Amino acid sequence: MRYRKLGSSGCAVSVLTLGTMTFGSETDEAGSHAQLDRFFEAGGNFIDTADVYSGTESEAIIGRWLAKQSSKVRDDVVIATKGRFPTGDGPNDLGLSRRHLSRAIDASLSRLGIDRIDLYQVHSYDPLTPFEETLRALDDAVRMGKVNYVGLSNFTGWQLQKVVDIADARGLSRPVTLQPQYNLLVREIEWEIVPACLSEGLGLLPWSPLGGGWLTGKYHRDEQPTGATRLGDNPERGVESFSRRNPRQRTWDVIGAVEEIAKSRCCSMAQVALSWLRDRPAVTSVILGARTLEQLVDNLGAAELDLSADETAKLDHASDPGAADYPYGGPGTEQRSRKIDGGR
Repeated sequence: MRYRKLGSSGCAVSVLTLGTMTFGSETDEAGSHAQLDRFFEAGGNFIDTADVYSGTESEAIIGRWLAKQSSKVRDDVVIATKGRFPTGDGPNDLGLSRRHLSRAIDASLSRLGIDRIDLYQVHSYDPLTPFEETLRALDDAVRMGKVNYVGLSNFTGWQLQKVVDIADARGLSRPVTLQPQYNLLVREIEWEIVPACLSEGLGLLPWSPLGGGWLTGKYHRDEQPTGATRLGDNPERGVESFSRRNPRQRTWDVIGAVEEIAKSRCCSMAQVALSWLRDRPAVTSVILGARTLEQLVDNLGAAELDLSADETAKLDHASDPGAADYPYGGPGTEQRSRKIDGGR
C-alpha cells in the first residue's frame, strides 16, 4: 500500500480508503468487521463513514470494531466522517448550523468510541446557513480538540472557493479535502472543481469510483440488471440508473476500453478503473465501496497496479466528457492562449 498526504495537511493516508456506506445495510456487522480486518492487513489506514450511513449504524459498527483492536491499530487508523443530513425529526436535526454540527460531532464521537475525529467533512452545501457560521463551528471543534482536519463533500467549484476565501480571511481552519463523485464515467468535475482544488491545495477523495458497478463489467447493453447487485435491486437507482446510462455510446466506449486493458493485464476491470482514478491530478485517496469481502480484496489489487502512458491515454480518450467550447476550451480559447504565450 502507498500513502499520500491528506490534502495540504501533514497526515499520511493510504491511497485507497475503506468506504463504509454499506455497513449495517448491504453488509452485516460480521462482514463489515471482516472488511476492516482485511483492509488493515493490506496496509490501509483510512476509513470513511458518515452519521447517516445505515441510519447511524455504520459509525456504530466501526466503533465496536475499534473497541476490539490493539492500541497500535487504534493509533494508526485515520477516521473520516461527515455531518449535514437529517439525524432526527426536528427542524434543527439537519444542516450546517452551529447548533446541528456541534451535536452531530459529539454524537459521531460517541458512536465511534473515539475522542477525536481525524477528518470531519460537511456532507453537502446548506443554502440556509451562512458559510461563516459553519466554518466558525468547525474551527471551534478543531480548537477544542474534537476534530483534527476539516473537509468538504459534494461542493461545487464556486462554493469551494468561497469557503476557502472566508476561512483565509477570518483565520479559520481551512478545508484540506473535497469528497466528490468522480470516475471514468463522471469526469465533469475536471472543468471547475479539480482546478479549484489544485489551486487551493485541497486533496480529492473520490466516491463511486466504479460508477455504481458499471466499470466492473457486470452490466450489459441488452440485459436489464437483476439479482444481487445495486442495479439488480433497483435498475433506476440514482446516478447509475440503467435506463439513463445504457443508451449512451460513451458508456460502452469506456467499458470497452477498460475491459481491453484488463484482459491484457490479466486483472479485473475494477482494478483498471481504480488505478486510473488513483493517479488523477489532486487525488489523495480513492474511496472503495465494496459490499462483500471478495469485492474488497479484488479492489485492493489496484493499489499496486500502474497503468502505462498508452493505457492511460486510451482511457482518457474513451471517457472524455466533451466539455463545451466556451468557456472551457474550443478554437477561440486556444487561439487566444497561443497569442498570449507567443507575446511573452
